[in-house]
Amino acid sequence: MKTLLNTRFLRRSALTAIAGVSVLALAACGGSTTPAASKGAQGSATDAITVYNAQHEELTQAWVDEFTKETGIKVTLRNGDDSEMSNQIIAEGAKSPADVFLTENSPAMTQVENAGLLTDISKKIQEQVPEAYRPSTDKWTGIAARSTVFAYNKTKLTPAQLPKSIMDLADPAWKGKWAASPSGADFQAIVSAMLELKGQDATLAWLKAMKENAKPYKGNSTAMKAVNAGEVDGAVIYHYYWFGDQAKTGENSNNVALHYFKNQDPGAFVSVSGGGVLASSKHQANAEKFLEFITGKAGQEILQTGTSFEYPVASGVAANAKLVPLQDLQAPKVDAAKLNSQKVTDLMTEAGLL
Repeated sequence: MKTLLNTRFLRRSALTAIAGVSVLALAACGGSTTPAASKGAQGSATDAITVYNAQHEELTQAWVDEFTKETGIKVTLRNGDDSEMSNQIIAEGAKSPADVFLTENSPAMTQVENAGLLTDISKKIQEQVPEAYRPSTDKWTGIAARSTVFAYNKTKLTPAQLPKSIMDLADPAWKGKWAASPSGADFQAIVSAMLELKGQDATLAWLKAMKENAKPYKGNSTAMKAVNAGEVDGAVIYHYYWFGDQAKTGENSNNVALHYFKNQDPGAFVSVSGGGVLASSKHQANAEKFLEFITGKAGQEILQTGTSFEYPVASGVAANAKLVPLQDLQAPKVDAAKLNSQKVTDLMTEAGLL
């Protein structure tokens, strides 16, 4: 009898020990899969947000890394270009898994806004971002900016020969001498500003002249490389392509200088990169925190010190010292909410550019 009791005791003890080991193992596994949860009160898996990102991947990853480090909130990125991401969000509608949408240029954000898919940005964001870098609707916010420039070959043009206005490039004298990337969202944003500032007739006439005068390239970097090689005298691009290349080897930009049109010219347009929270988001509080971080001092300083060479637009953070100060660009005033990407592509198609 004693032997039987001892056997039962040993079996019960073994089962208890196995159960204890199993609990410890499960606890260890749970801790290893959610390390961010220990970094902040908002760090649980259910608080994670998904960002549809059309901004530069390296820049957004830097934002995400610092945001998660600070808050514990995990972020999943889905990367694409402006129109790809905006069209996907519109197709998904209220069922979109996206919590936040980030763009390089604002027309894609306005497209999503016009589809009724964005919620108002928070008062904190409005306080951090000046009105000049927010749409009048406050359905989204500016997070960064880039300036339109005429990148020209220093061995082929002197400063006196440069166009005083981007509109001057319609002159037959510029035939075969300048380039752009008409299929890109960057260039189409510039045309959107021209449409708002000059109207449909003037914009269509300019686009038709562009069809005759300009050489098309795919991508701003390619257009700048063509200028550097002397294939064309100049190209309409954004400023940061030149600064980015100069920060590396300069092999595609050493013969290139930048001409800023200024004087509120359409060619002085400053394109605002956008950030918005989806109305369908199930994590709106954390989505807003992410935009508040990006437009806050820490997020804007990542722009200031990073390698994207884009302009900070919020929280009083100055631009990288290598850039022309934002206030010196003399950019025209354009309400980003009024930039019409669909009308632009229609006009460019009519002009034979698309």
